[in-house]
Amino acid sequence: MAQEQTSVKERQRTDLREPRLFKVFIHNDDFTTMEFVVMILMTVFHKSETEAQTLMLKVHHSDKAVVGIYTYDMAVTKTNRAKQMAEDAGFPLRLSYEPE
Repeated sequence: MAQEQTSVKERQRTDLREPRLFKVFIHNDDFTTMEFVVMILMTVFHKSETEAQTLMLKVHHSDKAVVGIYTYDMAVTKTNRAKQMAEDAGFPLRLSYEPE
């Protein structure tokens, strides 16, 4: 009776890395209302009313502001959701994301 030989490879090292993070920006424009921007910041980015007001004013005075830092999938999802809400409301709101 012959013995079966099996080989098992052991993984010596596993590289675990934190996922890359992306900054999400909201940009100023002359058409989107301040109230709408505050609503987007509260509903999509889960900011308190005070935080949303502060960020909205920062965007208004400096052309853009970071509204959050997320993993790639979350940054894309939140950006697309906010853009769709703006489009549905007839506003040209611009959002973008870039690696941190």
